[in-house]
Amino acid sequence: MLKKMGDQSFSLASRIKLNNGLSMPRVHLGVYLMSGSEASPAVKYALDAGYRAVDSAQMYHNEKQVGHAILDYLKNHPELKREDIHYTTKLASNSDYNKARASISKSVKECGLGYIDLFLLHSPYGGKQARLESWRAVEDAIQDGEIKIGGVSNFGEKHLDELLASKPKIKPAVNQIEVHPFNTRTNLTTYCQQHDIVVEAYAPLARALRMKHPTIVDLAKKYGCTSGQLMVRWSLQHGFVPLPKSVRKERIVENGQVGGFTIEDADIKKMDGLDEYLVTDWDPVDAD
Repeated sequence: MLKKMGDQSFSLASRIKLNNGLSMPRVHLGVYLMSGSEASPAVKYALDAGYRAVDSAQMYHNEKQVGHAILDYLKNHPELKREDIHYTTKLASNSDYNKARASISKSVKECGLGYIDLFLLHSPYGGKQARLESWRAVEDAIQDGEIKIGGVSNFGEKHLDELLASKPKIKPAVNQIEVHPFNTRTNLTTYCQQHDIVVEAYAPLARALRMKHPTIVDLAKKYGCTSGQLMVRWSLQHGFVPLPKSVRKERIVENGQVGGFTIEDADIKKMDGLDEYLVTDWDPVDAD
């Protein structure tokens, strides 16, 4: 018997409900490490393919190009409204309240979209006071209409505990962390789901480091899909929101085509068993 989650049919139009009553798309295009000149066409390819969410960050230095690519697209597709496209960006570094608040306003100007759908604290670095003050800046930006949804990224359980214990006016709706079959972070993802915090999975394809892994190759063959599609689908069936990243049109299209098959429970378990705590980039979840 498949779990209910496995029975869900997913498409790029699918949305997930958040703890603040709003919803967002189930699959986002990641634009990490893309230069501005790569990000603009990638966003267009993604929107053409039916993606309705793009994940940027102050650290990526492509907020302006991503925002403008979205605005151009909306100009050429009058059937779509600004509200139809979900735009995420992140605070480069936690600091005092005033700096964080000013930095958020700068991001809103930079993208040119009028407001930011999801704004995340990019990491827990900076210590407790900086984390809590930066979060207060996010809450105020939500109340001022600059942000719709607030969340965090790379936060471990202790950082989430600390934030929730501070009795915030607004709870984080999202924790964006590296998650894929080779780094399942089961304790942290379970914690988030128990606290009604949606897990966004960055590097859901493990940055292509394990595409040729025999288990992945065999299962992709079994389900008639690519290794990338299999890994995106694994993420979705776990209830995560994957952010597959590519600059290539055919890859972007392919990564979003995950509606045609459902991974059986036994195979999900097999993929869970591949966990080797493979960190493909940074790992701040234990930061002080």
